[in-house]
Amino acid sequence: MDIGKYWRTIIESVRDGVMIVNAKGNIIAANSTAQLMTGYTEDDLIGRSCRTLNCTGCTIIGKGEGKLWCGLFSRGMIRDRKCRITNRYNRSIHIMKSANVLYDDDGNIVGAVETLKDISDNVNYKNELISLKKTYQLDDGFHGIVGKSPVMQSLFEVIENVAASDTPVMILGESGTGKELVARAVHETGSRLGKPFIKVNCAALNENLLESELFGHIRGAYTGADKSRTGRFEAAHGGSIFLDEIGDIPMSIQVKLLRVLEEKKIERVGDNLSIDVDVRIITATNRNLDVLMKEGRFREDLFFRINVFPLNCPPLSVREGDIPLIIQHFVEVNTRKNGKNILGLSPDAMRQMVRYSWPGNVRELRNAVEYAFVLCHGSMITPEHLPDKVLQGMSKRNHCVGIVEGSIREDSNNQEKTSSAENAVVQKGKVQELEDALWAEKGNQSRAAERLGVSRVTVWKRMKKFGIDPKRFCP
Repeated sequence: MDIGKYWRTIIESVRDGVMIVNAKGNIIAANSTAQLMTGYTEDDLIGRSCRTLNCTGCTIIGKGEGKLWCGLFSRGMIRDRKCRITNRYNRSIHIMKSANVLYDDDGNIVGAVETLKDISDNVNYKNELISLKKTYQLDDGFHGIVGKSPVMQSLFEVIENVAASDTPVMILGESGTGKELVARAVHETGSRLGKPFIKVNCAALNENLLESELFGHIRGAYTGADKSRTGRFEAAHGGSIFLDEIGDIPMSIQVKLLRVLEEKKIERVGDNLSIDVDVRIITATNRNLDVLMKEGRFREDLFFRINVFPLNCPPLSVREGDIPLIIQHFVEVNTRKNGKNILGLSPDAMRQMVRYSWPGNVRELRNAVEYAFVLCHGSMITPEHLPDKVLQGMSKRNHCVGIVEGSIREDSNNQEKTSSAENAVVQKGKVQELEDALWAEKGNQSRAAERLGVSRVTVWKRMKKFGIDPKRFCP
């Protein structure tokens, strides 16, 4: 079969733009996609120089044919080069270009075939996303935690404050609220950054395995212990250990954990030799430890040792303004992982995601985005790609919200004036406290932070928030 006579059908079947030029760089053919992309008809293009499109990815020499015309003919091919062309209406189009040189039977250059893929949507979307991140000054979030709502900004500030010491921290919150990310942020914000951060899921192991996992064991300590093993506390020496689901630790392990906190020593299972450990303890639970203590399933002395500074992870239900940013974060993560060219959610899909109550918090939201990625084969996630529970749960939540709003509206109105007045007094007090510290330290923000017992970043944020000019305090 002579394929040559089918070349027009072949180039029309390609979804990308296809153009063919001769050795002088003059256009001799363009498929329908190339015509739509450039705004020119094929009749307009044929006979014109490829310079007509002002492609930023071309190296034009212009001194003759073939290799004397442009760099493509010297290289032989181009693969996936990002560049821009100018269409008939003088608009810039972002494209991904590939090209191959065409040779005759004697090896002489006779032209080239180029494929042009329009990536303008991708570029515009990325630019909008960069602008959005700059607007909210989020970038990649606070140590991986995405959020701009007031409740999250307060959490970030508290993390910075507690990270400056080695005080034991207990992270409280519903399942799926990101307690591990908060624990890692506490570690990374403090002086132990660069040292080990070791996580142990206390609910995933039985009593014997958990003891060995935490404290290690020596060879022969029990059946199957054919060699000694270093425990997680030893591995975390100099850094932090994060004990997730601390409420599930058996009473026998609680006693040994209490000793670690009080004496900073451990003993491997089967050994009586004490080993010194310098570890910051961070714990987390979604269980009610007060109830467990009353039931005799959690030691009070251990509770008071690990609950020196509690941190509360807010549920997603009080972070409605963060939902679009978190969704977009997971869209980017899944795009990198799956290679799908999905830009985001349609307005309808986003509205339904925001209105859903998210009882499973951020973890459930992440799973919903992954679910949508499986079903979506286009560039935009629409409501039909969302899980049924998100679509069905939306109407239920709207109904409940309407009832609740009706019942509390009157009370809210009564409290609004009092709350506003109280907030104004509190804010005025904070401003005065900050200004006093800056005056005392002659504008030195680091020393002012030490005086206030907060981080320098916190001082800077408060100055920015209250519009305080640092030059006022300089001598």
